Amino acid sequence: MRANREIYADHAATAPLSPRALQAMMPYLTGEFGNPSSAHAAGRRARRAVDNARAAVAAALGAQPAEIYFTACGTESDNWALRAAMRMQAPKGRTRLITDAAEHHAILRTAQALRRAGYRTQVLGVDRLGRVSAGSVRAALDESAALVSVMAANNEVGTRMPVRAIAQAAHEAGALFHTDAVQAVGHVPIDVQELGVDMLSFSSHKFGGPKGVGGLYVRKGLPLPAGLYGGGQEHGLRSGTENVAGIVGTAAALTEACEAMEKNRAKLTALRGRLTEGILKKIPGAHLTGDPEDRLPGSASFVFEGVEGEPLVLLLDQRGVCASSGSACSAGALEPSHVLLAMGLPEALARGSLRLTLGAENTEEEIDEILRILPEVVALLRKAKR
Repeated sequence: MRANREIYADHAATAPLSPRALQAMMPYLTGEFGNPSSAHAAGRRARRAVDNARAAVAAALGAQPAEIYFTACGTESDNWALRAAMRMQAPKGRTRLITDAAEHHAILRTAQALRRAGYRTQVLGVDRLGRVSAGSVRAALDESAALVSVMAANNEVGTRMPVRAIAQAAHEAGALFHTDAVQAVGHVPIDVQELGVDMLSFSSHKFGGPKGVGGLYVRKGLPLPAGLYGGGQEHGLRSGTENVAGIVGTAAALTEACEAMEKNRAKLTALRGRLTEGILKKIPGAHLTGDPEDRLPGSASFVFEGVEGEPLVLLLDQRGVCASSGSACSAGALEPSHVLLAMGLPEALARGSLRLTLGAENTEEEIDEILRILPEVVALLRKAKR
């Protein structure tokens, strides 16, 4: 347990920076400050660092280096993928975006903006586990479909999506396929060739890299329009001086995460099982959300009858447990989770959500401490409502 007794169980919001990533970044935060676009020696060293990092990230994803574009975050990558793909497909008469109701707001709000801009969008429902089926996507596809965007794994409940089957269905109908893999990359095996995706978004800080760096895989030969115009960086598609230190740290963190993936998956699955079993046993009216098995290894999500999620998170924080209620990106919004509502949960129950997401540094002792604290907090909140 950490020196300050804080238990960090919110890795889906952000993971701690990997020491290996920090070590790799340090030269580019200090003496190696060159601009990769400069022709002098300092610039050339920075360019080599970016090129090497791009190659490492590509190797981790089963891609080619020229297919990796660095961005500022997963949200930027999602926005770029959706907006650019729709713009590219429109001249062919393909003006409809298909996605699902459990997506991250980076997808759903971009879809709303595209609708206001004159494109058509279709948001498919999900089942009680938070999963959209390949069959429902296939049924929605026709000659007007431009793009299908379905996440690889849900950020709130951890359910994994049938990405390969959905990508195949999209391609059979002549549509492109994008996946928001922000929660999946670095935690479960991702091979863009095997999945058959056209575009894939990722975010560095979810797997131990620094905040402020993300990326978009774009399949070779796909003429995706630029996301940012300017000096022509990132193969001319995402202009702006590269965040050299952040990119180097991203590559180091992702390489490390992939090397330790099998070991970490086994550990996290065991810890998650211990946590889930304990919560369901110790707390009456507790319900696991998402797929019980086919989910991200460290993701455990629940709803509690007669409890509001926000005060639950605040009281846990007071007792040294860092957790979240639904998505961290919409924390403080007092609205019930759109993911849980899409899964068919009643609004009153959806308000009582708790997301506990674990990392490799968590221990059995910390799980047992959560299992001591959480039942007390739930009981306290229920008593206060009487």
